Amino acid sequence: MLYYLFTYLREHFGLFGAGIFYYITFRASMAIILSLVISMIFGKRIIRYIQKKQIGETVRELGLEGENTKKGTPTMGGLIIIGSILIPTLIFARIENVYIILMLVSTIWLGLVGFLDDYIKVFKKNKEGLAGRFKILGQIGLGIIVGLTMYYNQHVMTSREMVDNQSVVYNPTEEVVSEPIFRKDENGKTVKYIRVRTATTTIPFIKSHEFSYAGIANAINENAVKTLTPIIYVLFVIFIIVAVSNGANITDGIDGLATGVSAIIGVCLGVFAYVSGNYIFADYLGIMHIPNLGELSIFIGAFVGACVGFLWYNAYPAQVFMGDTGSLAIGGIIASLAIIVRKELLIPIICGIFLVENLSVMIQVAYFKRTKAKYGEGRRIFLMSPLHHHYQKLGYHESKIVTRFWIVQIILVIVSIVTLKIR
Repeated sequence: MLYYLFTYLREHFGLFGAGIFYYITFRASMAIILSLVISMIFGKRIIRYIQKKQIGETVRELGLEGENTKKGTPTMGGLIIIGSILIPTLIFARIENVYIILMLVSTIWLGLVGFLDDYIKVFKKNKEGLAGRFKILGQIGLGIIVGLTMYYNQHVMTSREMVDNQSVVYNPTEEVVSEPIFRKDENGKTVKYIRVRTATTTIPFIKSHEFSYAGIANAINENAVKTLTPIIYVLFVIFIIVAVSNGANITDGIDGLATGVSAIIGVCLGVFAYVSGNYIFADYLGIMHIPNLGELSIFIGAFVGACVGFLWYNAYPAQVFMGDTGSLAIGGIIASLAIIVRKELLIPIICGIFLVENLSVMIQVAYFKRTKAKYGEGRRIFLMSPLHHHYQKLGYHESKIVTRFWIVQIILVIVSIVTLKIR
């Protein structure tokens, strides 16, 4: 909003200083500050309103230390996170950017799914909340929207260098969408680029090579590559969104854990978005250049600021819980961001905490069922799943568990960022 206003004022009235809104770094910084202000200042008022309406958390009896003290804690605080993301983004970002639109849709879409779940739990007094199949349908719906947009939208493209007036074609589904573009490299040499629409992603630790979804389609049926590629791509996107959003949902089990982990992941994805969207950095690092991607830094800045601001009230002892309204939304946001910046193959590292939490539940359930069928009595690998509850059962304090999980997530993010150079 302000970008368009100050652009108009500069072009028509020569307003001094208005050009600062052209800089992504400035607008991203302002988005962070505003999201912090909204989540920390207005968030307090929202918490009071929730308390007034007696929208409190219902806690299951799990036999964990301190769980009774959490009963009645205000929930549905995810509304604070969502508001703190949407408002700065609408104010500082260029709204016509396809990636911004896609992230706004992702935030609202899964935010609504989570809100319905919380609403049923709180107001309908149904501890089970929204049926699992409806949650999955909501996640699949978002996956279809993101997948089809990324595959077919004309503004979703990558830059590719032309060598001897020829572009390296990775698969028959690629479509050239621009005339050659001439730029100077770091040595002053003129380099020719073209822009293409293609379903490819980067491969960690491997330089100047991409993974093409058309390759999978070709392995299945080489005569139906153009038909199968979008189907395979959309299915892959659906899988990522379902897995990551559920991982975030499961991780949100103790005070401040999911919020802090998500903020750290957001910083990592912000770095990827900025360098991939800037052709100078992309050329220097030898990574895929994605035109118009830098604008996503404003959204990511708002996301990180919203998480950090919410953490002010969500850290132990929590004054508010995000509920499924927040956890499903931030999971969907992180998954969509990873897909947009073409780093989906890095998700096991970037979202390592979410992955381990997910796996701990799957392993526990599978092992319990197997041993019950074999011995007539179910056995457990962990004292309790997900993994953070296992450490609670071992006697670790919530704060220590959360802090150590944050440290592990920071290490995973550093490893992820290092892949920009170790290739």
